[in-house]
Amino acid sequence: MGVNPTRMRRKGKLAWLAMLVTILSLGLVSGLTAGPVHAHETNGSSITAACHAASGAERDFAAMTARGAWICPPPQNPAAFSQDVRADQPAGWLRFERSAWQNGAPPRYFFTRISRFEAISFAALDSDGSLRTARYLEDQAKPFAAGPVFELPLPRITADTDAILVRIERPHSVPLMTEARLSSEAGRGDWTQFDMVLLALVVGMLILPLLFDISFSIVLREKFVALHAMMVTAMITYVLFAGGLIVVVADVSVHVIAVVGPLFWAVGCGLAGLFLTEFFEPGAQSRLMRRLTIGTGIWTIIMPGFFALQLHATQTFDDRFYFLTFLPALFIMTFAIVEALWRGSRAARFLAVAWTPIILASIERMLRGLGVYSAPSQFDQLLYIAVGIEVVVISLAIADRFLAIRRERDAALTEARMMEQLSAHDPLTGLMNRRAVEARFADLRTQGFDTFALIDLDHFKDINDRFGHMVGDQALIACAKAIAAQDNRDMIAVRLGGEEFVLLLRGPDSTRRAEAMRQAIPRRIASDIPDLDRLVTASMGVLELPREASTMMSFDDLYARADTLLYEAKAAGRNRMLYERLLLFSTRSSPARTANAA
Repeated sequence: MGVNPTRMRRKGKLAWLAMLVTILSLGLVSGLTAGPVHAHETNGSSITAACHAASGAERDFAAMTARGAWICPPPQNPAAFSQDVRADQPAGWLRFERSAWQNGAPPRYFFTRISRFEAISFAALDSDGSLRTARYLEDQAKPFAAGPVFELPLPRITADTDAILVRIERPHSVPLMTEARLSSEAGRGDWTQFDMVLLALVVGMLILPLLFDISFSIVLREKFVALHAMMVTAMITYVLFAGGLIVVVADVSVHVIAVVGPLFWAVGCGLAGLFLTEFFEPGAQSRLMRRLTIGTGIWTIIMPGFFALQLHATQTFDDRFYFLTFLPALFIMTFAIVEALWRGSRAARFLAVAWTPIILASIERMLRGLGVYSAPSQFDQLLYIAVGIEVVVISLAIADRFLAIRRERDAALTEARMMEQLSAHDPLTGLMNRRAVEARFADLRTQGFDTFALIDLDHFKDINDRFGHMVGDQALIACAKAIAAQDNRDMIAVRLGGEEFVLLLRGPDSTRRAEAMRQAIPRRIASDIPDLDRLVTASMGVLELPREASTMMSFDDLYARADTLLYEAKAAGRNRMLYERLLLFSTRSSPARTANAA
């Protein structure tokens, strides 16, 4: 089947409009649901830490009962809390003050962002200095579907409890500490059900392009389709695990969730670099930039992928190095797109639109992960939504590329199968079809076929509506017989489709002969279909070209001008011919037009 360019452009515009509305809607939702939360604030029954500290493995709770052992930023400067938190020491500490819950229910649970750790210990510090402690290993933590979070129960809290001390052994992430909260309710996270539904919608946005890639790979054996399918699979896995949605459908441990999410983000970003080099058109990248992009893609899979494992042996530096090793990919891929844009790459335009949101969201996530500032975990949705947008836009880019490749291949097949197409005929009327005449149109023009006549049956839809499509087909067959009655070496009759026909003529009186055939159409239809209660007439637009213009106008050019004449003939009352003779290099005088009605 052929591709309708107008329809494809219309669908493309609608897709861009729908995507823009989606982006604006999701951005508004994110802004409404993800307000900043700072130290000393409460979010319903959620309580944040007032103080933090870092130490060696030898320090215990007894050494941390004194206030001087803690870093306690003033409430009026909550940003200082996140800037000073460290995850590169054997032990990280948090302190929650009674003043945060004294007017409400005492906390019973601790929850925070999913990340690797060795153990978490709690101590309820009473006013008399006594401590009630509890210690949990990593595999005892319970993830739940309220964002990428897990929870642990606290020791018993009494009216005499002044503070709750938390000791995190081998923390692998700054947000593990900056996003820690206490709650009086089990399963109480920062994300609402609406947030989780939004995350599920993002996963749905990613699944559809994956199916799209699979269907394209069946007919298009290109590496970039397979790489994009692998990249989408990695992004789906990342969103499921990093967003915590996986716990809705599977019983997965904190260890697995903590590793799989960042690991597949590294794999997805690395595959994006490899996809980039395959997706660009030939010549869109210099040889050096292509090598750098491929090398960066491999680097991103290996290096951030290694630090994503969060081995306890690398605990002191893997969090920072995980983010820093993404910087080469950030810079090289950005420069690769800029270079391709400068070289006029169409693919680069799609990539620039697709990757700008994801690059900005990645920078935000990197700064937050490095502890530059603190924000609630809902800010992760910015990255998830950006991932969804990226995959959808790239899928549109692949569709666009697919159509371009298809056009190229169709052109090659047209040339290779010229003789086969020369004999192609319309199955209903037996006339030559459009594909066949277009394939040899340049040759026909050089052979002297300098008159182009476009014929259309008047009120043909009324025939189909009143008498049925079978009678309509009979009318088309009768019309074909009328115009092909004088088919000889000086005339070629073509059925374009529907009720449109084309006559290509050469020799003297070509316009008069075309008009004679137009006037023969009503008589032939009336003779072949006597049951019709009205005369079926035809309108025609005729172009006569000078021989010297044989290579200056394509079939589509002539069709467009003849179609304009045909439209004017119909507007003037139908059942007539409108004729135009084109003059070579005539810029000051209008072409001569003649109307002729039966």
